[in-house]
Amino acid sequence: MTFFWYDWAGYIGVLLVLLAFLLMQAHKLHGNGLTYQLMNIFGAAGVMLSLLFGGFNWSAFLMQVAWLLIGIFGVARSMQVRRMERERLP
Repeated sequence: MTFFWYDWAGYIGVLLVLLAFLLMQAHKLHGNGLTYQLMNIFGAAGVMLSLLFGGFNWSAFLMQVAWLLIGIFGVARSMQVRRMERERLP
């Protein structure tokens, strides 16, 4: 069996998403933390690459787009909360 770069991107992407979820459930990461969100963003991007360059599947692709956008929203929201907290400090 031959593995192409996009196959590896997909496997690594799946690993990142699952590992992020596992670490959050084990209370090693927080769901609103930057590390958790970045693992989800890069994981979704890896799976999207494997779908774009390998075998395309609309439902899987749309799910990864949603996962990616939710991750970006989480990062933006965390940054906003941190900025608001800094502004409140004297």
